[in-house]
Amino acid sequence: MSAVAGRSDEERGTEQSGFSRILLASEGRPISNAAMTRVIELAQTSHASVHVLSIARVHGVAFGLPNPGLLPTKHEWDEQRESVRRAVARLRRKGITADGHVLGTRNATKKILAEAIAEDCDAIVMGGDADAGRLRGDFMWTQEPQRVRRKAKVPVFVVQDEG
Repeated sequence: MSAVAGRSDEERGTEQSGFSRILLASEGRPISNAAMTRVIELAQTSHASVHVLSIARVHGVAFGLPNPGLLPTKHEWDEQRESVRRAVARLRRKGITADGHVLGTRNATKKILAEAIAEDCDAIVMGGDADAGRLRGDFMWTQEPQRVRRKAKVPVFVVQDEG
């Protein structure tokens, strides 16, 4: 990582070329103010549209079979929809073309990367925690943005909240 604003050299290099469509993604946590600020900065600089995606986490299976108790509740779906709605509204107030939706899945990384391809996004912005390292991080759901960054074929900007 470069010391300049916590961005890698790759991220700063691709930032200069601009983007046409950016995916603002969340693995289920609320979309942070820092992530919103970053996506607004990138979108306004390159006149890009933004697609907002939030994941409603499916927590697994029981005995190898789907279990309704492990699916997102109505309240969890509503929280994710509200998070996307607020993000899209804020982007539109800034004059940025934006849309979004919520998907349910157990594998957030796979869904986020598939959505980036389906929506023809050339960059991904996610709020996230500090990198816990690959070995430890593979066991923590809070490290989903780092997994997305490792597997993505487009630049991924993982933004940490100040504070």
